[in-house]
Amino acid sequence: MRVLPDNFNARLKSAVVGTADASLVFLGNFEVEGRWAIGEVGLRGVAFEAGRAVVNRMDEFALLLATEADHVVLKQEPDAGYLAYLADLGLELPRIITPGGQDPHRVVTEDALADPATVARLAQLADEGCWLSPHGVSTLEEELAQRSGLRLAAPGAAICKAVNSKVYSRHLADELGLRQAPGWACDTLAELDEAVAGARALLAGERKVVVKDAFGVSGKGIAVIETEDRLARLHRMVARRAGGAEQQRVGLVVEEWVAKDADLNYQFTVGRDGAVHLDFVKQALTDGGVHKGHRFPVSLTPAQLDELHEAAERIGKRLADDGYFGVVGVDAMVDPDGGLFPLVEINARNNMSTYQALVQATFAGAGKVALARHYVLRLRTELAFDELRRLLDGVLLDRDTGHGLLVNNFATVNAAGAVRGAATERSFDGRLYGMVVARSAAELTALDDEITARLAAVQGGGGG
Repeated sequence: MRVLPDNFNARLKSAVVGTADASLVFLGNFEVEGRWAIGEVGLRGVAFEAGRAVVNRMDEFALLLATEADHVVLKQEPDAGYLAYLADLGLELPRIITPGGQDPHRVVTEDALADPATVARLAQLADEGCWLSPHGVSTLEEELAQRSGLRLAAPGAAICKAVNSKVYSRHLADELGLRQAPGWACDTLAELDEAVAGARALLAGERKVVVKDAFGVSGKGIAVIETEDRLARLHRMVARRAGGAEQQRVGLVVEEWVAKDADLNYQFTVGRDGAVHLDFVKQALTDGGVHKGHRFPVSLTPAQLDELHEAAERIGKRLADDGYFGVVGVDAMVDPDGGLFPLVEINARNNMSTYQALVQATFAGAGKVALARHYVLRLRTELAFDELRRLLDGVLLDRDTGHGLLVNNFATVNAAGAVRGAATERSFDGRLYGMVVARSAAELTALDDEITARLAAVQGGGGG
């Protein structure tokens, strides 16, 4: 298998539709795992957390996955200054569809379904031969496809949910003989009982244990266990939740917490014909299991890269056998001795790296190093992009310099402010997502430090 140098948008369309000149309607329904987790017994409930408004505005990432031949459904029209900035970079921008009304706590799919005019517009696009390409497919996206007549450029919700489960990932690693941490996949309470007994033995040997919800995401649904008392409490909690469930089914993975030197994320696409193409390998930056960003290119030996290539090919073929096609992100780890754990979990949906693919190829090619991350801003009022652009003058990426910060989502900066009471003066946290591009590791660090320092000036006062 080889890494293909062609345009990712075109390769994606070829894989999921069969032709590179198709027109897709992109939908950024982030954290679709929340829908997949409904009815499942694990560590977390399915109630949306307080930060849901910010997560829902991650829909704006889809702007940079699309081209001018495509459409993107967004909860709100992007900031005009931000669109002008993207145009100044020479990026192709898709046609934007926004529902007539949006609820900050609703995913973009729900906003679209609630607006008859949006459904009617999508029906027109269906008549023109467009396809619906969601971040991930749940029953909500199936409903939108059915009501609009758009064909899904992805498998159905049942397949996507099944192969995205961490229980599936562990079973697949066993089947393929891929190295993984000692542990257990638990589909039933009886299997969980067995896993807990094994975990007790690990704890008695002064090792740590991690328990993962089958559909956990972004650090939610994961527990690191260091004592038998905590393990017992968790065991009782899950047993209570599963007590009334049919056949007492659960969805959990229990593993030894193993030493690692680095987290990796690699992405490949599986075509409708079963062909597998590796897109890229990146170092994933995490903190307590929460994704913080990516650094690339990654420093791996040829032997390590070959091992990941082979793993991607084998995993992709197996996913195709189970009816899956489209984007696949796989989390992996490097141990302190340089050995690989090539399959920690499968994300059968778009990944954060997916939305960097087009701009990465344009601005972070050979001879460049890059860091994809987000910066937190504490604001009292909304911040306009033009104000941010002035604040970051000289460190924002532009076509002349070819290095600096490329902002790839601005909507998340002000999203939390939309849910505050009209009379409150409370501050809110915004997230600024971007990709820092530099010519060397030292320059990358200096740019990141300068951006952080500049943004500190707006803390507590944004928007004037």
